[in-house]
Amino acid sequence: MADAEERLLMLIDDEPAQSRLITALAAREGWRTLVVDDAEKAIATLGTRQGMQLSAIVLDQWVPGDQACELIAEFKERRPALPVLMLTASTSPLLAVEAMRAGATDYLVKPVAPEQLMQALRNATTREAPRDELIPLTEKMPATLDFDAMVGTAPKFRDALAKAAKAARGHGNLLIEGESGTGKEMLVRAIYAASPRTKAPFKIVNIAGVPASSLESVLFGHEKGSFPGAFEQQVGAIQNCDGGTLVLDEVDRLSVELQDRLIEAIENKRCRPIGARHSFKVDLRFIGASNLPLADLVATGHFRKELLELLARTTVTLPPLRERHSDISALTRHFLHRIGDQPGLRQLGITDDAVKLLAAFDWPGNVRQLQAVLFRAAVFCDGDALTAHDFPQLSNIIGDMADAGQPMMESAGVQIYESDGNLRSLEDIEADVIRLAIGHYRGRMTEVARRLGIGRSTLYRKLGDLGIENAA
Repeated sequence: MADAEERLLMLIDDEPAQSRLITALAAREGWRTLVVDDAEKAIATLGTRQGMQLSAIVLDQWVPGDQACELIAEFKERRPALPVLMLTASTSPLLAVEAMRAGATDYLVKPVAPEQLMQALRNATTREAPRDELIPLTEKMPATLDFDAMVGTAPKFRDALAKAAKAARGHGNLLIEGESGTGKEMLVRAIYAASPRTKAPFKIVNIAGVPASSLESVLFGHEKGSFPGAFEQQVGAIQNCDGGTLVLDEVDRLSVELQDRLIEAIENKRCRPIGARHSFKVDLRFIGASNLPLADLVATGHFRKELLELLARTTVTLPPLRERHSDISALTRHFLHRIGDQPGLRQLGITDDAVKLLAAFDWPGNVRQLQAVLFRAAVFCDGDALTAHDFPQLSNIIGDMADAGQPMMESAGVQIYESDGNLRSLEDIEADVIRLAIGHYRGRMTEVARRLGIGRSTLYRKLGDLGIENAA
């Protein structure tokens, strides 16, 4: 890859406004952007001197339409090492599968937050050891809305869910804290679904995803002519959500000035649009979500103490995945089941060795990253179960698992798959189950037989048939 100051991005897009935005965002991090407006020009550009200098391609799927995946495949055939990111307005998991199989490095659903786009570019063009399968892909599957769908038994996680479920039944404001990818949005939706306001308006505003110059208008609205460019009246999110729930995602990114306006709106339960002479009475529940502990930001003067107190009537903190290693096995199987239900994919098992490999990683991107890794592996898996070989980049990062020094997931005690992904014989599995039961019940054969649902004579016959020594 070229040095940072020489990085060249080819953007295939025929929307001038979006092209200008992406060009400006890329320029902030030292990228030069070459914009082409159709597929033919893009292919022709690859063979030019300028095309040889490309470090990445961003393709708006709208330009080639249904032929987007064919275009990606042609790019990868001509330039196999060149990262290709696809932008699309479609949320179809089938399109995501097809794009990735064609060779797309990532798949981003519009509208894409600026930081999300730039992070995808950083990940795709990093000089570090190969981490392709660890790219935190955009969520491809719709989030489930209830607390029961949130998988995990780790004490900190269950405590957080219990606290959130209790708070959901009230009307008070909430604050949800936790690292990126820990499941804050899913928890927010579960809270909303279980709340008395579930049939009222609901909106999530990502503070980091809205230009700072537009954020006040997005939240509070504005009157026509209230500032240059205000050609029409706009109703803000606060007024639009009257009676319902407004989620301020990445609330820690609010400017101090907007924090002061928000304090006033929450305290007085009134919203005054920019340029308006009168305010409007509103009744809504605010839920703040933050990747950073807001108390720490208050201590450094970057967040108003008054706003923290107004939002944090109840505070729920989601633990990172590295603090819930015991949940990785259950989460993995849960995600594989959901992934298998998506168009173009199928149900897959996973071997114990693969689960142990997943459990040995510290998952800086948390649950979202785990799901992305499994999604990518499932797309390219040819067998009936994922094995450790389906996570080559993860294996390279961790190295020899015996020396990795990471917490290891304990096997359930009975292996269902061979290391090559094929199912073990029923006889071998049955023998392992009996051995496990004998050990678990300390050789008390009457209890073993009862728990296995067979008679003692049948148990002893099986011990002989399977060549298991009597442990009684």
